[in-house]
Amino acid sequence: MRLRSLTVTVPLFLLAACASAAPPGADLPDRSSYGLFLAGQAALNDGESRQAADYFDRATDVSAQPELLAERAFTAAVLSGEIERAAEIAPVDESASEGAKRLGRLVRAVEALADGKGETAYTLLTEQEIGFPHRTAAALLTPWAAAAAGDQLAAIRRPDVPGDRLVQYFGMLGQAYQFERARRYDEAETDFKALTEGAEAAPMLVVAHGEFLERRGRRDEAVALYDQALASFPRDTALTEAKARAMARRSPPPPPTVREGAAEAILTPAAAMLAARQSQFALAYVRLALRLDPDRVDAWMMVGDLMGAAGDLEAARAAYERVKPDQPEYATAQSKLAWSYQGADETERALEIARANASNGDPVALLTLADLLRTNEKYAEAIAPLDQLIEASPAPDWRLLFARGAAYERLGDWPRAEADLSAALELNPNEPDILNYLAYGWIDRGERLEEALAMVQMAVDANPRSGAMVDSLGWGYYRLGQYDRAVELLEEAVELEAGDPEVNNHLGDAYWQVGRRDEAVFQWRRVLTLEPDERMRRDAEAKLASGLGPQPRVAAATEPALAPTPPSVAR
Repeated sequence: MRLRSLTVTVPLFLLAACASAAPPGADLPDRSSYGLFLAGQAALNDGESRQAADYFDRATDVSAQPELLAERAFTAAVLSGEIERAAEIAPVDESASEGAKRLGRLVRAVEALADGKGETAYTLLTEQEIGFPHRTAAALLTPWAAAAAGDQLAAIRRPDVPGDRLVQYFGMLGQAYQFERARRYDEAETDFKALTEGAEAAPMLVVAHGEFLERRGRRDEAVALYDQALASFPRDTALTEAKARAMARRSPPPPPTVREGAAEAILTPAAAMLAARQSQFALAYVRLALRLDPDRVDAWMMVGDLMGAAGDLEAARAAYERVKPDQPEYATAQSKLAWSYQGADETERALEIARANASNGDPVALLTLADLLRTNEKYAEAIAPLDQLIEASPAPDWRLLFARGAAYERLGDWPRAEADLSAALELNPNEPDILNYLAYGWIDRGERLEEALAMVQMAVDANPRSGAMVDSLGWGYYRLGQYDRAVELLEEAVELEAGDPEVNNHLGDAYWQVGRRDEAVFQWRRVLTLEPDERMRRDAEAKLASGLGPQPRVAAATEPALAPTPPSVAR
């Protein structure tokens, strides 16, 4: 997912150079502005919105037709978080596009709210309907603007956009807060109860209801509410923190201020835009929320995710670093920070952050450390954090057992791997990844072949487009000596995973067994071009050098450092 609206492949520095390439005294204002425009567009496409805003501003200054660039400058200012600047240059002329004018009014309303001008904000939101695609955001924001303007009756009026369930649902949450602000507690509780009926109510709504109960001195009811939700969402950090606070009888958070409530209101459509893969709109809304509530942690986390997806790692890291050590989201933010370095191939920095983050035993941090260690093939070191997580878990977790089993398998410790994988399968008997991984371990060792083949068939039935799983099935038939069937399946696996060295190696072996020797040699040579691990490289080279084809493999237990390449997870 990238923040892209136009594909531009020319490097930024070349496009910027276009703006200054004219000789001194040359009268080429349009060409100069066009170069700056292209540089700004390229920066915007690459997620570098602050740099884009600078290019567009400069282009506007030198252009003979600055109105052509105004919308781009406005958009870039919003995406970079320069909301004050964006409000100043928001398009209002008839020549501007309707979409830009609608976003402009929303931006101006938010800036007015942030500046304490509630009446101005309310007028901007209500004097003319703000239509698609910003209708939802405007509707949810309007009651808070009314509250800022001192219009209590308008503030408690639930927004209504026919057919918009987001407004219906979260408009009720806003109304509940407004009722509480107006000390109409019975009506507030009616709304909160309506929002949290049923076991599957969203955790954020349960936390909002529970905090209301705590503020009313009804802590036992709040704890019961949190417990009910935790039964459905046992790993939700916000619910866990809320329950711990209520049980310790610590003070709950106060109801949101007008600016805090408005920020939360606009984050709701931001999340919806993100789910719909409308990344630029999502980022714009998050930036608006932060103008209203600059310390809102979940908004900074969203900025980090969006900027990271756009390729602007510097901006993403700066966003994650806004989360402080005393905040509950700190471990998650540090985990995301570590993965940003891993994605940039800065492995040592990634592991340094992950190790520091996991030093206090936080479960999120420990899991991140274990995953990073496994990603970097440090399997022996990954065992310790997985042990901690498994021992601390109140109930067996198949995912943790599966991860530890995979690490043991990569270390060549099959007995321990088999025990963990079998335990994971017992907890989740229909999980395709476990079925495939455990069965492949048996198949590659020539053990329990009929049982293993049936397990892999279940995995393939669940994921027929998984090349790794189809390969496992083909390799099972190979081990049973059914080479014609093995060839059919392994050819299908290579089509699905053309760049996987293990799949190509298996197909070469199967070709050899059915007499297709030239094709087998081609596959083994191809294996050497696909960055195989040391065991596989030696295997392919030996077959090519000897001309004797596949030979019985030494048992994996005698060569622990070169255990068979596992299916699915390692690929």
